[in-house]
Amino acid sequence: MEQFTSFSSQVVPLPNENVDTDQIIPARFLKATTREGFGKNLFRDWRYKSNGEPNTEFVLNQSTYSGKVLVAGKNFGCGSSREHAAWSIYDFGFRVVVSSFFADIFRNNALNNGLLPVQISEDFLQTIFEKVEEDPTLKVHVSLEEEQISIPSFQLSEKFPVNPFNKNCLLKGYDNIDFLVSLQKEINAFEVNRI
Repeated sequence: MEQFTSFSSQVVPLPNENVDTDQIIPARFLKATTREGFGKNLFRDWRYKSNGEPNTEFVLNQSTYSGKVLVAGKNFGCGSSREHAAWSIYDFGFRVVVSSFFADIFRNNALNNGLLPVQISEDFLQTIFEKVEEDPTLKVHVSLEEEQISIPSFQLSEKFPVNPFNKNCLLKGYDNIDFLVSLQKEINAFEVNRI
């Protein structure tokens, strides 16, 4: 995985609430066994009309918005536990999803796949939506080290919680296997001392 420390980016607003994993990546696209290629079908049924034409009213099809931060309404990632939802968001190019509430399984899948779920208060979420509506080029700054998201142009910020284990893995660019490999010396020493 890529190391995650901090960055600034424009945001893509998706104010919809209760976005479930089938809306994120419909079940009919879950045939692959690797993580690559799922981004092209992210929000497929919202991005495209039934005839295959792009839905120009959907935010991902609008040139007005771009960036690596998806800002979504509360209860993002509910529904089934498919890991592909996190894969598709990451493969599309997002590195952060901001919401006032995440489904637990989605949050864990995101963290395990290099995607940072930033949970903030409903008030701060609405502030981001309001500010980006006024200025689509609005940038937010996300610092994993400080566990803080900010809107520098308005000097607004808020802390967000991250599990210490996941934070450490993201900062080092580790998935769970990489983390275990990083402990190889300690594991070997433990095994030697057991004999």
